[in-house]
Amino acid sequence: MAQSDDKTIMAVKQQFSIVGNSSALNSAIERALKVAPFDLSVLIIGESGSGKEFFPQIIHRYSKRRNNRYTVVNCGAIPEGTIESELFGHVKGAFTGADKDRKGYFEETNGGTIFLDEVAEMPLATQARLLRVLQNGEYIKVGSDVVQKTNVRVVAATNKDLMKAVKEGRFREDLYYRLSTIQIDIPALRERSDDITMIVRVFAHDFAETNHTRPVKFSEQALKMLSMYSWPGNVRQLKSLIERICVYEDGKEITEEIIKNYIPNDTVLSTSLVAANNTENSSLNSMLVDMIKKLFNEVNELKKKIKDFESPQHAESTNIIAQHDNNIIEAANTNILESKPLHTAVANLLEVSEPKEEVNFSKAKRSIISPRNNFGKHISQMADEEPKYNLVEVESSDEEFKSLEEIEKEAIEMALLRNNGKRKITAEQLKISERTLYRKIEEYKLNDNNYD
Repeated sequence: MAQSDDKTIMAVKQQFSIVGNSSALNSAIERALKVAPFDLSVLIIGESGSGKEFFPQIIHRYSKRRNNRYTVVNCGAIPEGTIESELFGHVKGAFTGADKDRKGYFEETNGGTIFLDEVAEMPLATQARLLRVLQNGEYIKVGSDVVQKTNVRVVAATNKDLMKAVKEGRFREDLYYRLSTIQIDIPALRERSDDITMIVRVFAHDFAETNHTRPVKFSEQALKMLSMYSWPGNVRQLKSLIERICVYEDGKEITEEIIKNYIPNDTVLSTSLVAANNTENSSLNSMLVDMIKKLFNEVNELKKKIKDFESPQHAESTNIIAQHDNNIIEAANTNILESKPLHTAVANLLEVSEPKEEVNFSKAKRSIISPRNNFGKHISQMADEEPKYNLVEVESSDEEFKSLEEIEKEAIEMALLRNNGKRKITAEQLKISERTLYRKIEEYKLNDNNYD
């Protein structure tokens, strides 16, 4: 990003009191600034409380319409029976109580910008009339048959999945594409956790200054705890929490123990994995691969205890066995790197580990077996005459080699036992979210142990 762009973004943050310096936030502001001079519809996508309302203001402020009216319409707060009258106006006698003509928002905002918040809540009939305005600037007042013209720029916002709403028939597809000429995604607070410390201090300072109270000070552990929280209500929830703390903990140093009293018990303290899409199992999968590698290293140590056969065929067979083991480990790594589902990874791994051939010695026979069976147990020597070399006995187990699913189940169960069933601590140690841990406990039927 150019230095001039950095200065402009900084000026925007100061002007609209936006706190944070994450790349995702800066990118959203930069997109708003770039589209502002062009008369295009813009769709703002973001979770509730993430600050979507600032971006239509930025777009209007830096557009050629900045000297005209800016109107905010909350589509979810207007009853279905009156929303068309609010948007497009009505004539006298259009319905009971309509004792005079009324201008709608599109008429009053002519030449300016309309921000349609929660646009996904708009009724289908109203969506059709909005589409006409976007296409040619025409609308008809409720109770009238006269076509009127308006020149407005529409910026819409929603926290819903509009494509899903389109598939379910709750939102018009043509309106979706018309609104989303330009789309700006607003990052959730958990996706910019590095900004939380700065936001907390700004909120605490502003509260003390506005309400003339003694400022609170947050310890490093308290700030770290706040940064790890998942914040389902985003910045709005964080601001509410800081204000409560400033009221009840006036002038105190806020410690980790105090923070625990304000964070809901039914919500999960998360790690940075919460912000990553479809990566909740990645750390657990990596741990399982490490366990597999360790297992094969132990098997190779056992092989070294076996005396070498002094024949060329034996050297070739050893290479085949070594390559077989390497293929298994490589397959395990590939399944994880390609982010395949865990059960698919297990199936692929077992397919790689199937025996492909047998190696025959001239006077002895050694069979290559699947790692799922018992190592050493099936290593046999068959000869027409007395063997010249004796095999060192290798202790073997009667258990079959465990699948990734079994290893995962055992790892989770051992971690829960080690932590006395405490799910939060267990999830943190396994580096997965508590929600994923709940799902795994259900999947492996571990909930009979009544883990907390």
